[in-house]
Amino acid sequence: MQITFKLFASLSDYLPSEAKYANQVLYPLKENQTVQQIIEAFQLPDKLVHLVLVNGVYIYPQQRQTHVLKDQDVLAIWPPIAGG
Repeated sequence: MQITFKLFASLSDYLPSEAKYANQVLYPLKENQTVQQIIEAFQLPDKLVHLVLVNGVYIYPQQRQTHVLKDQDVLAIWPPIAGG
């Protein structure tokens, strides 16, 4: 089982060096692994984890510890965006 894990903008620095160009990595998924467990596995700072989507659906912060990922899911995370 695996998911596609995507990190955007400054978060791409947390991906392995060979995955930074594509902003994504195939990640082996353990049974009953949650969104929060993936965030912790990549040591993403809480303040930089802003927009979290699973298969294009927004996952609210309070759901991240309980939302279990499934084989072939796509988990995408963006930091807060500033600018004009």
